[in-house]
Amino acid sequence: MDSSARERPGPRRGGASPPLRSAPGSHREGEMEDGICKQEMLQKKNAVLVDGVVLNGPIMDSKAGEKFVEEACNIIMEKVIQKADDVTEKVCEWQDPETLKQILDLEMRDAGESHQKLLQLCQDVIQYSVKTSHPRFFNQLYAGIDYYSLVARFITEALNPSVYTYEVSPVFLLVEEAVIKKMIEFIGWEEGDGIFNPGGSVSNMYAMNLARYKFCPEIKEKGLSGLPRLVLFTSEECHYSMKKAASFLGIGTENVYFIKADERGKMIPEELEKQVQRARKEGSAPFLVCATAGTTVLGAFDPLDKIADICEKHGLWLHVDASWGGSALISRKHCRLLHGIHRADSVAWNPHKMLLAGIQCCALLVKDNSGLLKKCYSAKAAYLFQQDKFYDVSYDTGDKSIQCSRRPDAFKFWLMWKALGTTGLEERVNRALALARYLVEEIKKREGFQLLLEPEYANVCFWYIPPSLRKMEDGPEFWQKLHQGQVWGYFAFWMLR
Repeated sequence: MDSSARERPGPRRGGASPPLRSAPGSHREGEMEDGICKQEMLQKKNAVLVDGVVLNGPIMDSKAGEKFVEEACNIIMEKVIQKADDVTEKVCEWQDPETLKQILDLEMRDAGESHQKLLQLCQDVIQYSVKTSHPRFFNQLYAGIDYYSLVARFITEALNPSVYTYEVSPVFLLVEEAVIKKMIEFIGWEEGDGIFNPGGSVSNMYAMNLARYKFCPEIKEKGLSGLPRLVLFTSEECHYSMKKAASFLGIGTENVYFIKADERGKMIPEELEKQVQRARKEGSAPFLVCATAGTTVLGAFDPLDKIADICEKHGLWLHVDASWGGSALISRKHCRLLHGIHRADSVAWNPHKMLLAGIQCCALLVKDNSGLLKKCYSAKAAYLFQQDKFYDVSYDTGDKSIQCSRRPDAFKFWLMWKALGTTGLEERVNRALALARYLVEEIKKREGFQLLLEPEYANVCFWYIPPSLRKMEDGPEFWQKLHQGQVWGYFAFWMLR
């Protein structure tokens, strides 16, 4: 189409046609006005109205919407993707909350904003957000950008699927099945089951509830009444989601027994054995041990084989929270960190962390392949999970989840895996741990930096000693001043600059 044709005005979708301009009094103007009037009359004649609402017109101007998407994508490309690894950019253009409220104009009004204003808002959101893909974003256990995963997210956002039945999400259900199968292989199980969840915390909650259901299946229908005091065991260095899950599930935080860890942050198996015996003597009912493969702070890996021995001895479900450390399974060099994980009953693994799959990408993997997940969580919703469909209903995996609507999070991991191959993912893990070793050696060379311990994983823990404290003797006063928060404030200040 030539430019004149593109510029020629036409009828607006979803509303009356705009006025067309021509020379006053011209024959052409009269023809246009007649055409517009006839078109308006035809629209009114064919309109289907209910309570004054036109039902047979478009809900929005699709051409304008497409143009907005195109311009917004250009902004994303220019302001986010092309600057992802630019160290001259700020990690965050920090503003205090009240100032940021004014900049963003957060108020929602009766009338909609213009597309120009919305595009400016998009730029403002990008400008004042934390750039987690920035090379100097060190604040969390995720960072960086993977372009294949990003494209996968664009696709799923555009398609807006929900993963529960094959009829509404055929591609993404098959993708999830393939990814789970491959993850199970790396754990070392011959078979298993799994589900992708919105976060490692949810995976841990799933596992806790699944272990409880395995211990006493009647709880699904009869609830907590009449049950003995259920207790579970986890390391004092575990993720805080274990306490949250115990609270949410009605187990109670007082029934979470925290097992002592050694100086490297690993659960001490002998202490676990003592606490299990103590719980039994108290008349409680132990049902779960949660080990950690990659603790949040120290990056410690609990001794899984020894813990598994205790679980087998006492008939306890063993869950391994490998949300952070699970990606080491892909590395032939570093998979030894998770030696014994194949003996676990369930594993939480978050590819969105070290593997850069993009938040959120989290799986709960279960050794049991007899349908335990479905038995535990199924509500048998007749309107959704009919058993007489025209295809194999075993692909309707939604009844294994506590959710109904569920995002196709496995797709971004799958597309990234297809692009990089297992070798490429392995290189990411090896590079992350090599960078950690490099940092350790640099810390040892520099005055004012004190290494806390030799790292086991990618976590490098150290103290920065300000010049004002470097000549102080190690003692209570020294540590009090170091812990006052001034050091972290200093680092945070410069990370945001």
